[in-house]
Amino acid sequence: MSGSRHGGTGGRAFPLVVLALAVFVVYLGAANVDRAVRAARADGDPGRFTATAVECVSHLGHQSCTCYGDYRSDDGAVELAGVFLSGGDLACETGTRSVAVDIGSTTRVYHPDGSHEWIATAALILVGAAMGTWALTHLPRAGRARNGPAPDRSGA
Repeated sequence: MSGSRHGGTGGRAFPLVVLALAVFVVYLGAANVDRAVRAARADGDPGRFTATAVECVSHLGHQSCTCYGDYRSDDGAVELAGVFLSGGDLACETGTRSVAVDIGSTTRVYHPDGSHEWIATAALILVGAAMGTWALTHLPRAGRARNGPAPDRSGA
């Protein structure tokens, strides 16, 4: 039976699909490494964030708030409107000003204590690497019989 679970093309294709997904997942994580490291270290242009709106969501007995506002770098070279403040443990109220760092993101600025976004980036890369390792160990090997060792060709 072609394509069946035992000996068909379906068993050979699955590890290839997982391998392709693994490469894609690692690519997604690796593309974000620079930003995650800069956010973790708060490596960017220092400035001030002024809160203009607060959005809160309650779930499972926990409330999570996002603080939106405007950012201006200390030297006045960078001005961003409608960004949100990420990282740190700040209580946010409309009109409050706080120190922030711009790392080049178009949607957010960061608390000077940095961010923990690197954890998700590292997890994404590790999951992709684990998927790739699994896929590579389950690919059929050329020259090896699927249901046993390669025949002895030594002539003895």
